[in-house]
Amino acid sequence: MKHKKSGMSLKTKALLIVLFIPVAVTVFTLTAIIWASINNTDFLKKSAYALFENQNEIPQEYIPVYMEAADTYDIPWTLLAAHHRIETRFSTMDPLLSPVGAEGHMQFMPCTFVGWTYPGCTGLGKGDIPENDKTDPAVIEKYGGYGVDANGDGIADPFDIEDAMFSAAKYLANSGAAKGEYEKAIFNYNRSDKYVEDVLWFFTKFEESRKEIEASHEKR
Repeated sequence: MKHKKSGMSLKTKALLIVLFIPVAVTVFTLTAIIWASINNTDFLKKSAYALFENQNEIPQEYIPVYMEAADTYDIPWTLLAAHHRIETRFSTMDPLLSPVGAEGHMQFMPCTFVGWTYPGCTGLGKGDIPENDKTDPAVIEKYGGYGVDANGDGIADPFDIEDAMFSAAKYLANSGAAKGEYEKAIFNYNRSDKYVEDVLWFFTKFEESRKEIEASHEKR
């Protein structure tokens, strides 16, 4: 009995070669583009800068709140924006609650918001504070906290954007920002040299474009 030879026919091989050529060309082209991009530092810098800009542009809806709070406490609104960016990435952090207990848009520790003389406020400042007391303006006034009822609804809520911004502005102003002592104020907000460096970086960046942003905002 004769056995048929195994393997592909010449016709099949030729067809596979024809199909393989476009694929090989495409892979080679993509590889060349990627390699050129890696070796083109200007290209990489421009791409990284564009990505950075998209991630760190100040959301328009917050600008009026920054401005009103900053004007009330005589500090630069761009400083609030810088803190907001660092604290919760413009409130995109979910939930607005840190592992150590900092709360809301601007990450206040409850004892800082309500007042450190509140009974049970020790350590980092999480405290043992009932929810009603946390947002009660009368309680906050009694214990010397920084919580502010900015929208006049009867509660000072760190999870309300207006209350949070006015509270942060009050804290920063009292910590030296109203006198232009920005580094001192930032350090009081979070006692970390790296934190100060990060906030100052964004503050400087936002200050550079402040006039342009304000002009654009006024046209709206």
